[in-house]
Amino acid sequence: MTADLFADQPPEPATLPIAPGAVLLRGFALDVDQALLKAFAEVTASAPLRHLITPGGYTMSVAMTNCGPLGWVSDRRGYRYQAQDPLTGASWPAMPACWRELAVRAAAEAGYGGFRPDACLVNSYEPGAKLSLHQDKDEKDLSAPIVSVSLGLAAVFQFGTAVRSDRPQRLRLVHGDVVVWGGPSRLAFHGIAPLVDGEHALTGQRRINLTFRKVA
Repeated sequence: MTADLFADQPPEPATLPIAPGAVLLRGFALDVDQALLKAFAEVTASAPLRHLITPGGYTMSVAMTNCGPLGWVSDRRGYRYQAQDPLTGASWPAMPACWRELAVRAAAEAGYGGFRPDACLVNSYEPGAKLSLHQDKDEKDLSAPIVSVSLGLAAVFQFGTAVRSDRPQRLRLVHGDVVVWGGPSRLAFHGIAPLVDGEHALTGQRRINLTFRKVA
């Protein structure tokens, strides 16, 4: 089923609280989406997207890479951050200025001033790809928020609490939406439901997610 392109455009930017310390910024990235996507092409040309292996041997359906001083990786040895891309042996590409500026601006809008991300996880979803419920807890600095930017195809974002058994909310994220969570929601379980097939004018059959973190 092809997604309605016009339905993916929020009517206007809006700040929507979704949990204590967590907000959905509707359309927050729309004013810079072209620059964000141009930088995506540059980052992935330097550090190619790849499907990581989990410690349990599962191949992730989401393709990913990183930029910034640190990058998140997974293999049989576990989950961790490191300064070198294991695929190339080189340092991760620098975080694009337009990405960093957006992350800092979104964090401030959500009430988290002084955010200084040192890692950006770049995720690419194709139809059927998903991300199971999980916590972002590999970072040393849990006082900083997570800033997550959605580009391209719409997705269902599942956002729960710090208790895995609690039933998560299901939030539809469209192109330009940004979610920020921290404080009492910093360790909330979250994930992405299987991506529905569709076509977006700027990304085609793909959803791109930029997730900014302060690791050290």
